[in-house]
Amino acid sequence: MNGTEFIAQILKQEGVNEMTCFPSNALIEAAAKEGIRPVMFRHERGAIMAADGYSRMNDGQKFGVVAMQHAAGAENSMGGLSQAFGDNVPILVLPGGYPLAERQVRPNFSATENWKGVVKSAESIDSPSQIKDVMRRAFHALRNGNGGPVVVEMTLDICAMEVPEDALGYSSPVVSKSVPSKTDIQDAVKALLSASRPMIWAGAGVLAAGATVELAEFAELTDIPVFTTMEGKSAYDERLPLSLGAGSGATTGPAYEWISGSDVVIGLGSSLTANGYTQRVPEGKSSVIHNTINPDDINKSFPSDIGLVGDAKLTLAALIEEVKAQIGEGGRDTGVQALIADSKAKWMAEWAPLLNSDENPLNPYRVIHEINKNLDHDNSVVTHDAGGPRDSMVPFYVATTPHSYIGWGKTTHLGFGIPLMIGAKLADPSKFCLNYMGDGAWGMSGTDTASAAKMGLPITTVLLNNGGMATYPGGFPTAQDRYSVSHMEGDYAMITEGMGGVGIHVSSPEEMGGAILKARQLNDEGRTVLIDVKSNFESRKSYHRR
Repeated sequence: MNGTEFIAQILKQEGVNEMTCFPSNALIEAAAKEGIRPVMFRHERGAIMAADGYSRMNDGQKFGVVAMQHAAGAENSMGGLSQAFGDNVPILVLPGGYPLAERQVRPNFSATENWKGVVKSAESIDSPSQIKDVMRRAFHALRNGNGGPVVVEMTLDICAMEVPEDALGYSSPVVSKSVPSKTDIQDAVKALLSASRPMIWAGAGVLAAGATVELAEFAELTDIPVFTTMEGKSAYDERLPLSLGAGSGATTGPAYEWISGSDVVIGLGSSLTANGYTQRVPEGKSSVIHNTINPDDINKSFPSDIGLVGDAKLTLAALIEEVKAQIGEGGRDTGVQALIADSKAKWMAEWAPLLNSDENPLNPYRVIHEINKNLDHDNSVVTHDAGGPRDSMVPFYVATTPHSYIGWGKTTHLGFGIPLMIGAKLADPSKFCLNYMGDGAWGMSGTDTASAAKMGLPITTVLLNNGGMATYPGGFPTAQDRYSVSHMEGDYAMITEGMGGVGIHVSSPEEMGGAILKARQLNDEGRTVLIDVKSNFESRKSYHRR
């Protein structure tokens, strides 16, 4: 058995059943022989982003695996890697590598050398005897600690060699989890229960730990409202009376009130990283309690008074036990739910004219409203793309069950939504997967629609066709006036038809709801759909942090 075949065997042993890819990499054929389905993309970036979506849906039980060739294949992959790195998503990346004697020869590209800043770990295979140890370390890194891309560079000549018999035994690594100390848990609960206006700040770590049930129980026991980050959106059912909604750079009215006015904040499964596409913890809180799996996050962007380093599920279980010890099994009623309901009603009344707008071309908020009305939220997976679609969608789409919404974007790569949804569909074919994006983003990944159509992974894309870069309408007026730099146009529905999908044109508000229902039907029939919506350049954002 050669090295490539051994790697394929290890992947199968680890429960890998699908692998996204772009040729040429010998692992594609070797994996197929092991019964692992290769899912081929038009570009390496898309293959990595689909692996990212696959991992997000599986909460550490399975991981997205992606293979590409050495040289240009590895060079093309940086954008997908940086997005997974920014959002702490564990994916296994298996690029080819130049033959050992050529690795250091300019301009030959070494993935392990050049990707260091956007991966969690990276190793190259320099001997057939190393493979079992390198792969064990890779799966350990995937299962433990902060998530991120884990890279094993498959040196071409080395992986083509036979693996010695005594180097073929592979042992799968275990998962190790930690929980904060009893004292820190007690101090955290005491601070929360004595606060006049506490709030929960829940991040993607709650989803990754499978801790959504515990989060709901903790919020109900303590009667503390819950805000979720963009990446954490869907960790808490936004239909519940304690939900403040979610936020990217924009957020809901209730979230804005509590972020500004709370005296004690507990971050759960969140890095609390200051970023241009997140909300920030304001100064002046009487106490900031911070739970994260990564101790390096504590005091990184904001001072923390109590650090709770540990798995979000185990931490929440400990917090729940301590709350019951301090106030009893029945929890408490502070009257905060009525305050949230009032705040939400005022906020929704303010935005009702846009959500129900009869403007033509369509207002993007009317599009979001129609998506909200016509989806089975519990059985759908929805995402935004970067730019305007992100900041308009995150506050207003109602996330219900875990992963019914995938929020992303600390590195905000345009075009991420299409391959992300393909990965989500691959992870759970029963879900209706919808991506909401702009025409600028489509230019980055539109051809991946062909991949979805060809591979039998039907998704729906709702595309805002406004003929330009709506996020930057006034950003460069001279360049736009003289040279039309922001202008773009296309019949994206027709292009989708040419790539094996179904294109639907929407030119009036009354058509939008029917188009979504039609897309759901077509997806059920195995057809990939793009809804081409003639939209305007709406620039208003809800409580947008500038």
